[in-house]
Amino acid sequence: MNKKALITGASKGIGKAITCKLAENGYDLIITGRDSERLDHIKKELQQFKVKIYTVIADFAEQSAIEHIRLELEQQFGQLDVLINNAGMAISKTIEETTIQDWELLMNVNARSPFFLTQACIPYLKKSPAATVVNISSVVGRLGYNKQSAYSASKHALNGFSKVLAKELQPFDIRVHNLAPGGVNTDMVRNMRPDIETQHLILPEEMAEITWFLITHRGNAMIDNINIRRANGNPWV
Repeated sequence: MNKKALITGASKGIGKAITCKLAENGYDLIITGRDSERLDHIKKELQQFKVKIYTVIADFAEQSAIEHIRLELEQQFGQLDVLINNAGMAISKTIEETTIQDWELLMNVNARSPFFLTQACIPYLKKSPAATVVNISSVVGRLGYNKQSAYSASKHALNGFSKVLAKELQPFDIRVHNLAPGGVNTDMVRNMRPDIETQHLILPEEMAEITWFLITHRGNAMIDNINIRRANGNPWV
């Protein structure tokens, strides 16, 4: 029987790369995103791997998205081996420019949704003999950048959640990993950091390879958090 994975924000970027990696390795998938056409295209692309792929249109700005996904998970799989909390968004504004609506949107998508989606998935993860949760955070979850105050706050919140989640799920042998990359070659990063030349950005496929290592490495060594930087960036910052 194929293992089961749920990937949020799967229509492009890091989420799409992880989706492809898991499908190539025989995982049945539930993938979520806001763009139905992109999700359907990915599903068609991956038919060659003979795995089951279910798509869920989900806007994590809306709290109802969580229950919608949970119902799909219950109906299609009934258990879960891998949860990838990847969906996220960013806004480039100074603190003075940031509105309450900006703040609430970023917190809802980047912090509230992974929290409550994971909460909804825990009973299904407990049914797996070797479950894994991977939260895709960001370098801004530990550093601060101009015009990214609300985004940084939301990723700091995700990091704090990841720490407690790991402790609470450890007795069930559910492993929790936090990935905190710098600039990845995605639409969001290109919009937020147009100053970085594209050829220097981390590839989404590189993020997928690291994620795959975390999922498949079940030895005595446990990785809680990985900080990932661009090769031409400053080491040890």
